[in-house]
Amino acid sequence: MNSSFAELINSEKPVLIDFYATWCGPCQMLAPILKEVKDSLGDSVSILKVDVDKNQELAAMQQVRGVPTMILYQKGQLLWRQSGVVSKEEIIQTIQSKKR
Repeated sequence: MNSSFAELINSEKPVLIDFYATWCGPCQMLAPILKEVKDSLGDSVSILKVDVDKNQELAAMQQVRGVPTMILYQKGQLLWRQSGVVSKEEIIQTIQSKKR
């Protein structure tokens, strides 16, 4: 998983990773928001969902302490990190302002 993760975050386009858990209420609230973000931004961003229970090593490597946690990468660089539920508008604005 680690080598493929490194390949994913080295993308030319921004990659937003949503670390979530199936039992997490706020994570379930965030899911449709992220779908709206993807619908709005289309192919200009990749959105990946990572279940922390199934990917504990990756979550630990990324120092995810709570869910949901979103991390934005582009070209291997961490551009933004946020825990909790965030509005669609704030996520879109963040992606567009951080994009390189």
